[in-house]
Amino acid sequence: MSPDASSVPALEIIGLTKTYPGSKKKPGTEALKSVSLTVPQGEFFAFLGPNGAGKTSLISIVSGLSMKNAGSVHIHGISIDDHPDQAKGYIGLVPQELNFNIFEKVIDIVLDQAGYYGISRVEALPHAEKVLKDLSLWEKRNDMAQHLSGGMKRRLLIARALVHKPRVLLLDEPTAGVDVELRRGMWDFLRELNEAGTTIILTTHYLEEAEHLCRRVAIINQGEIIKEGSVKGLLSSLNTATLLIDTKDPITLADMELLRGYPIKKIDETTFEVKLEHKQSANDSFRKLASIGIEVMNVRNTGSRLEEVFVNLIEKK
Repeated sequence: MSPDASSVPALEIIGLTKTYPGSKKKPGTEALKSVSLTVPQGEFFAFLGPNGAGKTSLISIVSGLSMKNAGSVHIHGISIDDHPDQAKGYIGLVPQELNFNIFEKVIDIVLDQAGYYGISRVEALPHAEKVLKDLSLWEKRNDMAQHLSGGMKRRLLIARALVHKPRVLLLDEPTAGVDVELRRGMWDFLRELNEAGTTIILTTHYLEEAEHLCRRVAIINQGEIIKEGSVKGLLSSLNTATLLIDTKDPITLADMELLRGYPIKKIDETTFEVKLEHKQSANDSFRKLASIGIEVMNVRNTGSRLEEVFVNLIEKK
């Protein structure tokens, strides 16, 4: 790839607007409000936001499944309006809903998808085999899709999206309903795919997923991007941290009286929650607990630190 070609963004969105028409009884909904965003090639990027924020509308427009009202979208410099077929050829889409024929064989679902891009079954088969093997589906290639587990069906969506070797992979809630072990396996696969050069853009409700996989995120709410930047940068903006402390013995009313005035909250019989302000050390809380005879057995984070950033931004909106 030439230097000029490599500098072209994988995705460039300018002033994207989407309004769903209303009726006599219900006004229209402005799903996207002049959204602008640039995603460089090779990025691992996430759109985060609550239900109805506009994430799926954005993905649907970029992938050509939905019409926009205003704005422009370019995939590797190609306009989705001027050259829709070429732009779509750069994209692999993993939708939120299962949308394949469950009565077809796994291999046929993947190879038929290649046909939509003008790739013959003979030409597509070697890459289809590789992708299915990478996703642990090759042994199921001659099974009908209806016999796959929920996690396997999710992986089949990914295999189908990759059969034509897209430059950009769009993932709309790719691990929804997938158990923790399978989710981690999919994370490893997606990370390797990204390291090999594929730009990956996902929407997810699992903020831990975005924190582990993505370098940059955009938080979208009510059709607008309210924050965009690197995951590290967003995490560094945190002014508080929340810890859970497990104690050896049950917490008594007398203990709580002695802890009055400290940022410590009882969660259950043997668990405290401690909220720390920016640069505040947890050691002060540990020393206080020790001074009244409470033995600490374990300390852990409440969850994704990115989730704290997300909640703070949404609440301010």
